[in-house]
Amino acid sequence: MDAAVPQRAGMGGLMGASPIRGLGLRAVLWLPLSFFVWFSFSSPLVWPVIQIAKTCLLSIWPTLYSEVLQNGHSMEVTTRLLVNQVAPDGRSGIGELILVQNPLIYGYSLPLFSGLAMATPLTIRRRLVQFAIALTVIWIAQAVGVVAESFKMLAFDSGVVGANAVRGAGISPDAIALAYQFGYLILPAVVPVALWIGLNRQFIDALVHPVAEPSTASPGHKLDVQE
Repeated sequence: MDAAVPQRAGMGGLMGASPIRGLGLRAVLWLPLSFFVWFSFSSPLVWPVIQIAKTCLLSIWPTLYSEVLQNGHSMEVTTRLLVNQVAPDGRSGIGELILVQNPLIYGYSLPLFSGLAMATPLTIRRRLVQFAIALTVIWIAQAVGVVAESFKMLAFDSGVVGANAVRGAGISPDAIALAYQFGYLILPAVVPVALWIGLNRQFIDALVHPVAEPSTASPGHKLDVQE
């Protein structure tokens, strides 16, 4: 009889881990659809990001940037830097430097969060609330990456003119590099997981620490109590 106890304990451990594996499997199955929907509606989904970036760039650094426009799911940032440009017909001239960016490379947080949220057992109302919160946070995080890339393209990809303009604005190239790496490598991967954990703490706690069933005495057996 005693030899069977470890086996039962091991089976209980596997059963306790199965809900976590099931959650992970459901999240993986939701990911392809989440990425498809995200890319299909990429233009309207990046509009708030571009508006946030536009407000920051034109309000805080008007000496560096003059206009921000959306072209599909791309963003075009017009700077105040004058550079030599070559037209398609071969003629050269001086014009404003335009930076073309792709905000989607900072926005894959949204389908990642969608996969986790859809795999979590929630009511419709609570799921909608979570998506509303997640959209707001992810758009802000995405805008941070876009703004950082604008400065990265000026400081490191636009030659001496761009580097001098950034230094003239009192911005450190090291700070730009750090902000770019943070917005490109860390935020898109960390934000969706942190959001899902923060919005579903009770569910995760119940998943990791399930409530044990109360043990009952077998019929016909009497517990001896010693005083």
